[in-house]
Amino acid sequence: MVAADKQTDSAAKLRDFFLGWQCRLRQHAVRKMDGRPSEGMRAGVRVAISDNDLGPLNVLLVRREPEVWTDEFRHLVKKTHDPNERTKAALKILASSYYQHPREFDDRLIGTFLLDSELAAVLLEQGECELNFEQYQQTFKLQCRVVELSARQEQYQAAYWHNSLFNSTMPGTVKMLQFQPDWNVSQSSE
Repeated sequence: MVAADKQTDSAAKLRDFFLGWQCRLRQHAVRKMDGRPSEGMRAGVRVAISDNDLGPLNVLLVRREPEVWTDEFRHLVKKTHDPNERTKAALKILASSYYQHPREFDDRLIGTFLLDSELAAVLLEQGECELNFEQYQQTFKLQCRVVELSARQEQYQAAYWHNSLFNSTMPGTVKMLQFQPDWNVSQSSE
């Protein structure tokens, strides 16, 4: 029982460390880079059937309770058709306190794909993958289970409206994949 507790404690520490690191990268991106994803926000993707890196893949962090923010993002998108106004409003919100508390974020990562994406098809067929993150000499290798979200799910809606703030050509329907890390077998360089 003690060994299992250590593994669980170690997994929780890795999860918290990763979420804190991601929140810091995202704070920097919205405050200093006009919201453009940094290297550490893009994952290299590997699956068992290929030795090649299939990425990079931008992934999104979604809050544990995303409803309020989803409503706010939806409102901002529908408020104006001017992409510059949308982005400016989004950066103002995200740069303030949005990423201040990493524990408010779900550890499941979301990727957005076109409906006919070959990468999404491979990931769903495999059902699991490795996501590799690297920036500032920090690396993470996350072993993830991959599932498709339905448009009715809160995580899908949160990711869709967040992405719509920055992508004025966002299609009406997209494929959203959720990546659930297995923190017991994932690794970091620290």
